Amino acid sequence: MEYVYAALLLHDSGKEITEDGIGAIMKAAGIEADTGKIKGLISALSDVNIDEAMTQAQPAYAPAPVAPPAPTEAPGAPEEEKAGKKEKKKEEKEEAKSEESSMEGLASLFG
Repeated sequence: MEYVYAALLLHDSGKEITEDGIGAIMKAAGIEADTGKIKGLISALSDVNIDEAMTQAQPAYAPAPVAPPAPTEAPGAPEEEKAGKKEKKKEEKEEAKSEESSMEGLASLFG
């Protein structure tokens, strides 16, 4: 993989991809280069348009699909469910208020 990175680095910098170039990058990275692998890579890349190949490249992973948000209230829901949801919202608001008041106490420490 490091040989491919070296070739891409040379290509990106506008330099010709050569054995010496890849070997120099490998040496600079502290990696002992295998001349057979370098020659094989250069041979494999001889007929490849790197710019075109990079634009056609697909990511190695697919982003996770995003689920649509759940409906908050179904039309025609029974009144009991609506009332239960309202009570939940009230409880959440009360919890948020109690958290805010406890945070105010912490803020006074750093006043």
